[in-house]
Amino acid sequence: MIERIGVIGAGQMGNGIAHVCAMAGLDVRLIDLAQDQLDAAAIAMRKNMDRQMRRGLIDEVQLEEALVRILPSTDLSVLGDCDMVIEAATEDEVIKGKIYQSIIPHLRDDTIIATNTSSIPITRLATTTDRAGLFIGMHFMNPVPMMQLVEVIRGIATDDETVSTVQELTGRLGKQAVAAEDFPAFIVNRILLPMLNEAVYTLYEGVGSVEAIDTAMKLGANHPMGPLELADFIGLDTCLSVMQVLYEGLADSKYRPCPLLVKYVEAGWLGKKTGRGFYDYSGPEPIPTR
Repeated sequence: MIERIGVIGAGQMGNGIAHVCAMAGLDVRLIDLAQDQLDAAAIAMRKNMDRQMRRGLIDEVQLEEALVRILPSTDLSVLGDCDMVIEAATEDEVIKGKIYQSIIPHLRDDTIIATNTSSIPITRLATTTDRAGLFIGMHFMNPVPMMQLVEVIRGIATDDETVSTVQELTGRLGKQAVAAEDFPAFIVNRILLPMLNEAVYTLYEGVGSVEAIDTAMKLGANHPMGPLELADFIGLDTCLSVMQVLYEGLADSKYRPCPLLVKYVEAGWLGKKTGRGFYDYSGPEPIPTR
């Protein structure tokens, strides 16, 4: 039974995971190298819980009890009593490997390590740890407090007990676990990201403007959010990273990242988190950039 959990990375995904774990009654150790990121995460979690309270999903007592369960820290030694650690760092295989090497000396031998990777092969990541049997993929959707799905991905060496423990935990968090095989980008991003990449190609080739493409998909396919708006929300660097994993892992030209997507990432226009992507977010309303 998982009772105490560590979350590595206090960005949007990490603070969302910490949020739902604390709401489920788990003690949480939220780790980040940067204190300012931990401070920002505390503000974001409070804001998101306040929103849940206004919607009647939780009450003030539950909110305050959840916040008390979260211990933010830059000190890896606080992970020593954790039953499980979820890594929610940037989508970079080298960085993730370095994180595992840094946290392993502080973990118990039976501590499960889960990665929130959206595309990198679990089996390959597991080889950078000392516990392939206790290593698993646990891909949450963004925004974590609202989205119900968690893709559970076992590597070739993942133990059955690890899988069942993580599936049980997913249910305790109020999420639906879906088993995905360890192939590039798993299920959701294998289907979603090529669609977003094709939307960027549609823009790149001049078939439609940003506004036309997003409006067409919202009204013509009944999507709640246009593909370019969604790409900005996800982060264009993340979109590019997933497309590169698909292109390299499956060796199929249909997964080639659009050159315009590459250019936006090179320019540092990563979407909503940087204030500019396919939309400019500097004003009161997003304005298309093309």
